[in-house]
Amino acid sequence: MGSCIICGKSVEGRICDLHEEDALFEFRGSRADQLSVDRYYRGSVDGFAEFGVFVDIGDSVTGLLHRSELDQRLDSLDWEPGDTVYVQVKNVRDNGNVDLGWSIRQSEREFRGVLVDDPDIGHSVLLENEDDEDESQSDDSDETASQPSTDESTAQSDNESSLDDTDSSQSDAESTTSAGTVSRASDDDRVEGTAAVGGNDGGSNTAVVTESEGEADTESDESEDQTDEATATEPVSAAIGDLGDHVGADVRLEGEVVGIRQTSGPTVFELQDETGTVDCAAFVEAGVRAYPEVEEDDYVRLSGEVRERRGELQVETEELDVLEAEEREAVEQRLADALDDEARPETAEPLADDTAVADLSEELVEAATQIRKAVLTDRPVIVRHANTADGYLAGSALERAALPLVTDQHRRADAKYHYFDRRPIEGGVYDMDDATKDTTTMLDNRERHEEKLPLFVFVAAGGTRESLDGFDLLNVYGAPSVVIDDIDVDGAVVDTVDAVVSPSADAVSETTSTALAANVAAHVNEDVRDDLGHLPAVSFWEDIPEPYVEAASEAGYDETAVSELREAVALEAHYQSYEDKRELITDLVFGDDEEDVGGLAGHIAEQFREKVDEEVSTARANLDHRTVDDVDIAVLDTDAFTHQYEFPPESLLLDELHRDVRDESDAVLGISTDTMYVRADGDLDLHQLVSEVSERVPEGGVATRSVREGTIRYLAGERPAVLDATLDVLAEEL
Repeated sequence: MGSCIICGKSVEGRICDLHEEDALFEFRGSRADQLSVDRYYRGSVDGFAEFGVFVDIGDSVTGLLHRSELDQRLDSLDWEPGDTVYVQVKNVRDNGNVDLGWSIRQSEREFRGVLVDDPDIGHSVLLENEDDEDESQSDDSDETASQPSTDESTAQSDNESSLDDTDSSQSDAESTTSAGTVSRASDDDRVEGTAAVGGNDGGSNTAVVTESEGEADTESDESEDQTDEATATEPVSAAIGDLGDHVGADVRLEGEVVGIRQTSGPTVFELQDETGTVDCAAFVEAGVRAYPEVEEDDYVRLSGEVRERRGELQVETEELDVLEAEEREAVEQRLADALDDEARPETAEPLADDTAVADLSEELVEAATQIRKAVLTDRPVIVRHANTADGYLAGSALERAALPLVTDQHRRADAKYHYFDRRPIEGGVYDMDDATKDTTTMLDNRERHEEKLPLFVFVAAGGTRESLDGFDLLNVYGAPSVVIDDIDVDGAVVDTVDAVVSPSADAVSETTSTALAANVAAHVNEDVRDDLGHLPAVSFWEDIPEPYVEAASEAGYDETAVSELREAVALEAHYQSYEDKRELITDLVFGDDEEDVGGLAGHIAEQFREKVDEEVSTARANLDHRTVDDVDIAVLDTDAFTHQYEFPPESLLLDELHRDVRDESDAVLGISTDTMYVRADGDLDLHQLVSEVSERVPEGGVATRSVREGTIRYLAGERPAVLDATLDVLAEEL
């Protein structure tokens, strides 16, 4: 029998089951099946793949650290082949493949002991540390290592232990063990143990303490004095933000449990109320979960003593109760109201004198509030926008506003990639394919990383009934959503999502999704307001409102710069249309890296104009003009007279063609095998047009594909009949 190098418990080998995860192992076996699942091993980087990192464990075994296990993007790792890394063995498959997990401890010093895992010996053996400093500490530790004494146990039962004492002996200090080896705590154990906490049966449990560095008498006296004083009065109801005024006193807190972690000593509950967050340590015995009935997202009432340790406040939990029914509702509502107050912009001030936007001040503020609340509560924000110039510009406006807030909210350097994402979608329709992908991803992130369900913000997308099936799938899981669209959003969509920014029916032609989204973004983050002034002007292909022309000019964008930027974004929106192209779009839209970017927009805009002019010229020469009741409708066979899958896409080409032939034709139709594009001036209700065409060709399978793109779908075999019916209906409408 040996003794655990951490707690001293009698064990076979050098480590007990409870503390095995606190030790680092060096593998000296030769086969994958000799590894122990859940242990942490020292390894070395062998190589990289698209899906993860290959890590050598010992001399003969290689495992895969999948990219989903990393706490940052794979391409942001600064590892090189041969670098030492620390990983956990998650699974050893029957075929010998080894699945590895990420360890937040990436230094030997962060583990509490180092052992050799040698299958030939049959158990782990102590690894001699060759570091001079560690040897020095180990020599010193031989003279000071001890197990809890009878006197300490007596002090424990008298409830004289303190949070700092437990930490000194169990969690944080570089203490020594009976094996004579220095053991170090992980960063997870920064919250110390607790004294005299209520157990599950309402009784009192206390922590074993080991005094260190000559502070035993002082700490014991202070703890005893504080305990006597605390027991003389009832806990005082307090807010977490005011705990600094209650150090040494017993308080009663109410709030939401937003995190739970089990250390080798106490269980730590992260409690949040409307004023802040505090760690509350509850102790039953070393490594045992206190209050197992309490889960994250529970609302609780907690009593305990406020302590200050290493400059941070924490609470030694004495009693903890889960709130139910009306009590829970009251606390939940109080926290929700406080969050709303914090997230809600103080005023609504448009970027420019735009009547269409001014009429939507309440809607703008509500959408901005939803986005700010998501950031403040660590909820990822997913912006789904059309893969058009308007969509990319609108999405980049929200990105510009949200990323600084995300960075301020999280310490991780790559938080801006985890908590904010743009995902372009085709045609501005959120269909079941998109929704299924999003739902699968968000559920996987919740299961694997305990990530909250994201807030989905739909920009220049999702405003029509064709997106309802997608929204319904998100709503099954309770994922919140916001729609920002320059069309008159369908009433069924308004009833389905949490917030909508949409112009009135008579103001649809006066604004763009970018104008709306940029104004929302300015209220999400006032600090970026000056960065957004030119975006609305860029999003108008013609008839830019004068206030936005002036705003762009003030931002340094003249008429040429505005036009070039619009065309450059439109070109880049087409290529890799399902990718956000974050850095490229940022360079284009905001010119953050002016020295390197130079004439980037002008260069790309030149390509845009060459490609569009060539396609428009070809298309114009092949228009088939149909006259119905004195109405001229230009028809283009897009299968025959366009370069499919190349720039410009059919929707953009027909927009340009419609503007080019407006003086001679009342409408333009682009027709392919099973899809038709409709372009016409005036108020054309595409749903009504489709309904009438469907009545005339009931066997045609006629349906609206995308109102935003003016597209209709039908059965290929009924193409001639559908075209004739559409021409007749258009002539009647125009």
